[in-house]
Amino acid sequence: MEREIRKVVVLGANGAMGSGAAETFAAYGFPVVLLARDADKAKQGVERVKSMAKAERIADLCTPGGYDADLESAVRDADLVFEAVSEDMAVKRPFFERIDRARKPGSIVATVSSGLSIAEMCKGLSDDFQKHFLGIHLFNPPNVIVGTEVIPHGGTDPELTRWVIDFCQKRLGREIVECNDMPAFAGNRVGFKVLNEVAQLAQEHGVAFIDALIGPHTGRAMPPLATVDLVGWDVHKAIVDNVLAKTNDEAHSAFAMPGYMSAMLANGHLGDKTPAKGGFFKKVREGKVTHVFVLDIPSGDYKPAAEVAPKPLDFVKEMQQLHHFGRYKQAMQVFLGAQGWEADLMRKVILGYLSYGLNRVGEVVREPRDVDRIMGFGFNWAPPTVLTDLMGVNETIAAIDKAGLQVPKVLTEHAAKGGGKLFRERYVDVGRFFVGGA
Repeated sequence: MEREIRKVVVLGANGAMGSGAAETFAAYGFPVVLLARDADKAKQGVERVKSMAKAERIADLCTPGGYDADLESAVRDADLVFEAVSEDMAVKRPFFERIDRARKPGSIVATVSSGLSIAEMCKGLSDDFQKHFLGIHLFNPPNVIVGTEVIPHGGTDPELTRWVIDFCQKRLGREIVECNDMPAFAGNRVGFKVLNEVAQLAQEHGVAFIDALIGPHTGRAMPPLATVDLVGWDVHKAIVDNVLAKTNDEAHSAFAMPGYMSAMLANGHLGDKTPAKGGFFKKVREGKVTHVFVLDIPSGDYKPAAEVAPKPLDFVKEMQQLHHFGRYKQAMQVFLGAQGWEADLMRKVILGYLSYGLNRVGEVVREPRDVDRIMGFGFNWAPPTVLTDLMGVNETIAAIDKAGLQVPKVLTEHAAKGGGKLFRERYVDVGRFFVGGA
């Protein structure tokens, strides 16, 4: 398939993902029209692009505009239209209808949706639109995180899908995973199962404790509840509600958003997006000093982090120390052998992540490597097969079974063949997933 991208149009350009997408395209030399509610909002998007790129001249490739005045004229000669408006089907559909009427035949239309149905978004639109429509799910911030999901629907031209994957890999430097058109796709389906499960556990065990227990020593760049604050409680709710409503798998209950989160969200608590209200954490700046406060769920108040910091657990400290010296296998042996209810809880969450992720093989993605790539390069979490390799496949199977979780078929099949290394990414040092452990 011969095609060339000469002009990109980004809708929702003043939002975090829209401006991030615009920076991704412009940084590689593609002229971009940034559209928002009005030109002033779009100019804010251009300023965000300049800030992310740390380059003034990148603005030379960016043209701001408003939906009412400029959408049709901008789309008319665009080769790629990239939609990044609110994660709401009712908001997205009218834009796609306008794009369908204005676009030239053969132009690519992509959505950055984090998990809504790709097929539903284009249902009833022209055949040419449907053939050239697919999801390109970037992870935030896309100028830093290269993991990307490409999601065709049943009517997407297979040749176009292959072309888009090749373009994203070779021209944009992305690490691509192709996913089936299912709620939350692969990365968010697996990642938000863990994040929401931890939010549920926080109601019983407390925010500070649970984030310390499931911290970087378990193979993630950030503790889970701090991650929810970064993502935004509104985005979190949209993803878990969508999965809860449209799937019914072995971890269905893990996607039920806790009632305390729903109540606080209704009162304007979005996490880092609302610094005055906060989320799980609230950060208050006094001059050059930032004071961190932690949510006390029963009261709804925020308490100084120093007052609620949990006593460090011996096995956590040991894992952190081993990670610090690059002794990752030994750290995971400590993980398997630690005693006490706290260790059992840690294993339930992390083994649950491993089990749930690899059980999506054959449903959402084709092979374990797909789950590995999106969790490693999209979430910056230790991929499931990295954890398996460090613990040993037979030991992993036994631990998952002991925890009462569903043992993935890919692990039993691998063990039956004699085991051996599962993680297959060349030039990737597994230590990158545990750098926050010390």
